[in-house]
Amino acid sequence: MNRITVNPAQCGGRPCVRGMRIRVKDVLDMLAEGATEQEILQDYPDLEAEDLRACIAYAAAYLDHPVLVNA
Repeated sequence: MNRITVNPAQCGGRPCVRGMRIRVKDVLDMLAEGATEQEILQDYPDLEAEDLRACIAYAAAYLDHPVLVNA
């Protein structure tokens, strides 16, 4: 099951979790601010632990591209 969805008609086409209006960026921001997995799951009962891992994996894959530098 693909937990990260992109729908041009939802959240401005930004990646969301399972078609909900919870953006990948929102989850990553909460983690970056120090929220624990448990706190996020408590605050957002529709989320599952696998969703949080999918957000991290999505960000890692998104950032894994070559960067061309002029030497």
